[in-house]
Amino acid sequence: MTAFIGRREFITLLGSAAVWPLVASAQQPAMPVVGLLGSSAPVDRARYLTAFRQGLRDPGYVEGQNVAIEYRWAQDQYDRLPDLAADLVRRQVTVIAAHDTPSSIAAKAATTTIPIVFASGADPVKLGLVASLNRPGGNVTGVTFVAAQLGAKQLGLLHELQPGAVRVGVLVDPNFAPTQSFVSDVQAAASSIRKQIEVLEARIGRDIDIAFASLAQKPIDALLVAPSPFLNNRRIQLITLATYHRVPAIYPWREAAEVGGLMSYGASITDAQRQAGIYAGRILKGEKPADLPVIQSSKFEFVINLNTAKAFGLSFPPGLLAIADEVIE
Repeated sequence: MTAFIGRREFITLLGSAAVWPLVASAQQPAMPVVGLLGSSAPVDRARYLTAFRQGLRDPGYVEGQNVAIEYRWAQDQYDRLPDLAADLVRRQVTVIAAHDTPSSIAAKAATTTIPIVFASGADPVKLGLVASLNRPGGNVTGVTFVAAQLGAKQLGLLHELQPGAVRVGVLVDPNFAPTQSFVSDVQAAASSIRKQIEVLEARIGRDIDIAFASLAQKPIDALLVAPSPFLNNRRIQLITLATYHRVPAIYPWREAAEVGGLMSYGASITDAQRQAGIYAGRILKGEKPADLPVIQSSKFEFVINLNTAKAFGLSFPPGLLAIADEVIE
């Protein structure tokens, strides 16, 4: 016997079929969102962003497929960070990835509930980001890499290259929280090897031009560039001016040596960002920041650019070449 469907039943069935995909879609879990907060600009952080995304892939997260990333960049204006962090909080992101030290401080101040993963070159306990490295407590954890504590080592490398150098300029960003500690360490190290230190401050790009003009009037033998996101972003300007004034300089980021800086010594920020991405992914999977000890990144890189050395008429001692992680020729 053939069954017939009445007109009213057919319309009801058709309507239900049309609504079903919408209901099914509504029941799909929302894609988690990582709020990435940075004090710089994306063009200056391309390598680090790639490393962070690679870290996210370890726990199985791929941007645009099963996780979204909301980017907030302060464009080297640290005073914008609190508003940008507050915006991510209003957006109710799943986790905040603080890309550097100033961003970490702003994120910590903005929320006590949204998980935060930082990548910072400063001591996170001294900054008040966490209670301790092994037991962070609260909603914050992340990766710390040594940056502010390397001034004495960097000064020592300059001394090995130019033992006769007496006056050393130290270019710093006074708005960067670890700067005072960095300068204190360098001054203590300088007195032990009879070096004179000239501290120069740069808050904006024009300050860097002024600093080098000052160095030209009061000649120095070498330059030590302090760590800071702002100075990192200005590395091309720094290297151009150091080359023009023929000032041997050491930088805290390998990217500086790669683009013409004489030499660099510092922690691998790329590796730290990758590890921060892994932690962000683990939190997306349900782990809590309080249960994730702060990672102490221990990967350091010493890079020498022999092309720049030749242009300066300098010759690196065999001992320095032997301990370099990379020699660019």
